[in-house]
Amino acid sequence: MKNRIDHDRLFKELLTTFFVDFIELFLPDVGEYLDAGSLEFLDKEIFTDITEGKRYETDVIVKCRFRTKRELFFLIHTEHQAQREYEFAKRMFRYFSRLTEKYDIPVYPIALFSYEQPRKPEPKQYSVKFPDRVVLEFNYATIQLNRLNWRDYLARENPIASALMSRMGFTKEERVQVKKECLRMIARLRLDPARAKLLSGFVDTYLRLRAEERERLHAEMQKLPPKERKQIMELTTSWKEEGLQQGLQQGLQQGLQQGLQRERDLVLRQLKRQLGKVSKQTEKDIRTLSIEKIEELGEALLDFQKASDLQTWLSKASKKTGRK
Repeated sequence: MKNRIDHDRLFKELLTTFFVDFIELFLPDVGEYLDAGSLEFLDKEIFTDITEGKRYETDVIVKCRFRTKRELFFLIHTEHQAQREYEFAKRMFRYFSRLTEKYDIPVYPIALFSYEQPRKPEPKQYSVKFPDRVVLEFNYATIQLNRLNWRDYLARENPIASALMSRMGFTKEERVQVKKECLRMIARLRLDPARAKLLSGFVDTYLRLRAEERERLHAEMQKLPPKERKQIMELTTSWKEEGLQQGLQQGLQQGLQQGLQRERDLVLRQLKRQLGKVSKQTEKDIRTLSIEKIEELGEALLDFQKASDLQTWLSKASKKTGRK
């Protein structure tokens, strides 16, 4: 289950901040009977598979009321998957069973799949059958992002759409356009700075453009009305995009240097959120990394599970550059 907790942490932050928007976008029928003002996010549940000796943690559990029957509660359990997993349907049923046993209220299960490949449809049911009868049919809602077309969500004006379009199906040629439209939608939503930064940071993490693509994006931005272009540039967390913006105003070289500093700050914030703590010496080493190495670290940090993973990466990076 490598990478799962890392990716889940980013998705959990997104879902807990915009949960109602998530339901309204993908499960509008649930939104019709959900009392949006009653949401209570419960602590994660930790389950141990005795037969396999594995520990599993649920992702997002929300306790809420029915809109028309406010005395009745139910749970919405949303499980995020960053990679395909064998027998995932069985695990969803185990979560459902144990949540039902603990809380004794109805549970609405949702599976959110964010991986790029494969695009084969994920199962929506777990069943137990015998030749003479069906003992169990457990069904859950599935949202498989790589099977959704990003263009279908362009007009939705929904914060969850603005972020998750970056994980939907699109071609390599559309990468720049997708990122531009994600940022444009975030700007149009006119959210408070903290939530806007969460969305733009999510997009920047999962749709990190290469140098040539960033140049194309910058060129596309110049075609937008000045007011819209300014709003988008203020949202951008990618250092080169911010560097280009500053370069137009204060000189290209100065802008790039400031952009590099922002990228270093961004990577350090992500590492601290990922690992909990970064030593002063390690932070000093990171701040001396080149532009290329900072980019590589930004890609690699999602795989880190503990502080030693970061140290191993830095050690390898220093050997490649001849540093001691």
